[in-house]
Amino acid sequence: MKSAYIIPTGNEIKNGTVLDMDTPEIISQLLGSYPDVTVTRISPIIDEENAIINKIDEIVKLAPDLLILIGGSGGGHRFSKSLGKDFTHSALDKYLDNYASREIYGKNGHMWSKLICGEKNSTAIINVPGPYVEASAAFKAYLKAYGERKSIDEICFEMADAVLKQFPKDKIEIKK
Repeated sequence: MKSAYIIPTGNEIKNGTVLDMDTPEIISQLLGSYPDVTVTRISPIIDEENAIINKIDEIVKLAPDLLILIGGSGGGHRFSKSLGKDFTHSALDKYLDNYASREIYGKNGHMWSKLICGEKNSTAIINVPGPYVEASAAFKAYLKAYGERKSIDEICFEMADAVLKQFPKDKIEIKK
């Protein structure tokens, strides 16, 4: 891997309400596996589907090996108006032609995370959840599966499984 881009998403990251702790962790993991990789962090993007799609497309045109989107995987607003709006996964659904996805649901029926792994041109594109522990676990699983040259579907499953393991088994379930 020679180049990677990271795009943090979320109004709370963009406006500074929440500190982006995930990017430094992902950069650390990337450099630990690929010491010569060039990593570029893009300024955070607001939770707006078209803004996310436009930024993804802009980065893909630069042809990096990997594009990582952080946050916006929950979709909680679809279940309750009190929950934040998350559009990373729906933007990826619209943008990617070739991808795999896994959804993690709470026992209350609301989706906690939808992880997507795909490709566009020569760029691998993935998303990780915003919470630090889940983002770190998902990306560690990505690096391992990528290094083993697993398929997109296998990589996505391993990422979702790693996130799932961060929670008590009686609280969540995973769906394809």
